[in-house]
Amino acid sequence: MTAALNLPDKQDWTVDDLASLPKDLRYELIDGRLILPSPTAIHQDIGVEILLALRAGCPPDLMPVVDLSLAVNYRNEPRPDVVVIRPDHANVSPVPVDDAVLAVEVISPGSHFRDMYAKAKVYAAARVAHYWVIDPLFDDGIVLTAFQPGDTGEYEIAASTNKVFTTESPFPVTIDLPALTERRRALLERARPHD
Repeated sequence: MTAALNLPDKQDWTVDDLASLPKDLRYELIDGRLILPSPTAIHQDIGVEILLALRAGCPPDLMPVVDLSLAVNYRNEPRPDVVVIRPDHANVSPVPVDDAVLAVEVISPGSHFRDMYAKAKVYAAARVAHYWVIDPLFDDGIVLTAFQPGDTGEYEIAASTNKVFTTESPFPVTIDLPALTERRRALLERARPHD
């Protein structure tokens, strides 16, 4: 039997409020909004494939991980699907956002605006040097959009593709988006229809 989660009726949450919530659930705090993500297995699989691609070329002074909270400020504690950090605080959660060199979000139905805009503003303001959004919802294949800070400090699109993505920054990495698209398609074909 599962007990119902009774959350306070709040419109503006802070990181202090998170301390009063059950520890066994996943939370994110974006602009004072409490988010309880519940990703699908296919969503998580895409995140793991991105993690593996990052790990293959990652230098020893960096560490790619999944599902790790970042301490940004009192109204923001995002939990990117994949994040590359300096391992200085690898044994604590949330990790100080200053340790993050790349945040990656995989879009889910209902999270497009939050991932493309709201989180982009949070990460840019926190000076995360690289931000990637993986959108698996396009008919033409999975799209990776890479953001980097512009002259104003806000993110600008550095690249957007559904082809093989190669970059040298924050370190050399290649992500085969057509292969990832094919993997997703094959998984969806085997998945039972959603009621």
